[in-house]
Amino acid sequence: MARERLSMRKLSEVLRLKLEKGLSVRQISQSCELARSTVADYLGRARVAGLGWPLPEGMDEDRLGELLFPVRPAGTPRAPMDMAYIHKELKRPHVTLQILWEEYRGREPDGYGYSQYCKLYQDWLGRQAVSLRQAHRAGDKLFIDFAGDPVWYYDRQTGDKKRGHLFVAVLGCSNYTYAEVTATEKLEDWIGAIIHTLEHLGGVPNIVVPDNTRALVSSPCRYDPDINITFHELAEHYGFAALPTRPGKPRDKAKVEAGVLVAERWILARLRDMRFFSLGEVNKAVGELLKRLNEHPFKKLPGNRKEMFWGLEKPVLKALPERAYEMALWKQAVVNIDYHVELDGHYYSVPYTLIRQEVMVRYTHNGVEIFHKSRRIAAHQRSCQKGYHTTVPEHRAPAHVKYLEWTPERIISWAGTVGPNCSEAARRIMTERKIPEHGFRPCVGLIRLGKRYGNERVDRACSRALQMNIVGYRHIESMLKTGRDRLPLPDEGPFRPAVSHDNLRGAGYYQ
Repeated sequence: MARERLSMRKLSEVLRLKLEKGLSVRQISQSCELARSTVADYLGRARVAGLGWPLPEGMDEDRLGELLFPVRPAGTPRAPMDMAYIHKELKRPHVTLQILWEEYRGREPDGYGYSQYCKLYQDWLGRQAVSLRQAHRAGDKLFIDFAGDPVWYYDRQTGDKKRGHLFVAVLGCSNYTYAEVTATEKLEDWIGAIIHTLEHLGGVPNIVVPDNTRALVSSPCRYDPDINITFHELAEHYGFAALPTRPGKPRDKAKVEAGVLVAERWILARLRDMRFFSLGEVNKAVGELLKRLNEHPFKKLPGNRKEMFWGLEKPVLKALPERAYEMALWKQAVVNIDYHVELDGHYYSVPYTLIRQEVMVRYTHNGVEIFHKSRRIAAHQRSCQKGYHTTVPEHRAPAHVKYLEWTPERIISWAGTVGPNCSEAARRIMTERKIPEHGFRPCVGLIRLGKRYGNERVDRACSRALQMNIVGYRHIESMLKTGRDRLPLPDEGPFRPAVSHDNLRGAGYYQ
């Protein structure tokens, strides 16, 4: 049944509110008490007919109807719709079916009406494959995952067989695919592969959609997952939003699931009989096959992944930042009584007022940053010297502050509860260090050995270490572990006369 047409008065009011007052379709529909679809339809017809405001003088209702609803001669076929073109254009930012229909009617005044235009497209879309029916905007989403099947390579020296992991990234709009092989699926491999993907694309999408993997998601949750802090930092650096899929919902990332399947067939299947001796060799072969995959023609759409990427996605990707993200890891730590925190066996100072406070340590290959309640309180150059300290002088307690909880005198007094030799060993440990506080930690460890081995044994081991002039926590602990503290001290053994024997030459032989 044909829809009743608007009166000329009502249509004039619609055009006036739009072209003179600049109101939106929603505002016009409320003012004129019309459906928004009706307002949009008439405004579209007016644009196609070239009508402006005010209407030409002498225009009557019949002439207006002819312009808005031109009569198609009987038997004249409608202008065909290019469904593949419509589907491709809808992936561009801000493009809608209304805009495409207006352009279509501008080229074909006798073409389909808006309602029929939309219905025919939706019917065509419903007949396509599931992956094709997903409407992904250009530059919007990048889906990432690891394939389940491995890539094998061999150690050239030992011949050991090693497992490689295939990382796959797929852009939602063009299906443009990137892949590389990593040694593991740890956080470092995820971050490195994402960085390589963005550099390969030469831009950044709006959203990156990973699986709900523990490497990137600290606390998996259906509605509010807790993103790993390093992954969050990466997202902030490049300006994309991280949107992990829901646990157990593979259809949330159906695009990359299909991409992984394609990559396994195009890459893994073709590498099955080849032998590689390094990840570099594997990734060189993967790169060559990836080029062929992205240039392979689509089955149901014109063009290929590469053409769609350069035509649709590349122009709308955000620019890469000036510098690449430097991989940073985080760990939680508690400030020791010597106002240092430990990282890989090295000790870094923080302000002395934070003793026994929890802090977060952010570390890269070159630097270490320490945060307390999200505020950076210290920054150091990374050191690989185990057992050594990196100390900022300003972090030390002022010499005149006598009410500090921990002082060298208190540590020595505490060591005296184990025994006099332990007290002397603690004093020696702190004296031999440029900064006495650097000796707090080994002294506390020395005192606590009494809980494991007993105070008497610890004090005897300290006595032995003092006589041998090798005073240190590790040396004393080693003596207790091996039981050397139970052996007679050098000056405690019974007197034994020198051995006399014909086979012994004696000192006179060498004169």
